Amino acid sequence: MKLAVIEGDGIGREVIPVAVKVLDAFGLEFEKVPLELGYTQWERTGTAISSDDLEIIKGCDAVLFGAVTTVPDPNCKSVLLTIRKELDLYANVRPVKPLPCIIGVTGRNDFDFIIVRENTEGLYSGIEEIGSDISWTKRVVTRRSSERIAEYACKLAKKRKNKLTIVHKSNVLKSDKLFLDVCRQTASANNVEYKDMLVDSMAYNLMMHPERYDIVVTTNLFGDILSDMCAALVGSLGLVPSANIGDKYAFFEPVHGSAPDIAGKGIANPLAAILSVKMLLEWMGEPRSQIIDEAITHVLQKKIITPDLGGTASTMEVGNAVAEYVRKNI
Repeated sequence: MKLAVIEGDGIGREVIPVAVKVLDAFGLEFEKVPLELGYTQWERTGTAISSDDLEIIKGCDAVLFGAVTTVPDPNCKSVLLTIRKELDLYANVRPVKPLPCIIGVTGRNDFDFIIVRENTEGLYSGIEEIGSDISWTKRVVTRRSSERIAEYACKLAKKRKNKLTIVHKSNVLKSDKLFLDVCRQTASANNVEYKDMLVDSMAYNLMMHPERYDIVVTTNLFGDILSDMCAALVGSLGLVPSANIGDKYAFFEPVHGSAPDIAGKGIANPLAAILSVKMLLEWMGEPRSQIIDEAITHVLQKKIITPDLGGTASTMEVGNAVAEYVRKNI
């Protein structure tokens, strides 16, 4: 397994080394390929991601990524969007599940669902024109991309409760009618029970009744917003991992940003990055990946937690505790 390790900017440089330490505790054979991308590289070279960087990434099987600071240049390519498009990582997968001892904004812990987001088109198509009086972005919805994200969501649903919720806004955005129709057809063909919901209603219901949902499939922008919103159910963006999956490659990252306000202080929460390692191991088919859940439960019960959760532990102390538990119990 060849793994590109990209710390990126800000707290990415703190949480990714910790996550790699947890990965190493499994004793698996990895060839790690370190890469520097993002704001720091842009300052030095004028580009946040180069064609050479992309070729190196394409020579790997998967990517473990930290965070990136937005470059203040409208002509500069987005690192994340570039990688997603070049590697055709069409499925963004975000599990939303409570952690022991952590209470989110609703105070509930009876939910366990996954948001599956189409990751290559929609309003993130990259087809834009910026002007002084008018700017526009073209929203793209295709049958091919709708079919494959629906197929991926149905595959997950069949492994769980066989229930799918299709989220859209086809009453206003007519391009969503194609997405909705294709998802319905795909669910029916796969014998997956489904219903659909308008995105604004879904936002309300995910906060009020998160236990009702299992697999949620939606378009790019809606999935981006809903999945970040649902971090409040868990308790913090610092607790939510994600995967970007394609037919050939996979890319794993915590959903938090580079957080420059706390970067360099050693207090960033590394659990989202560590849970991203768990998703990497699951993608590989590693049956022992669940021990990361046990390790995190152990650490939380011992109150080895960072300041965002009310603790005093450093990023490294939390990571060391998780890695030590994995080593002793693997």
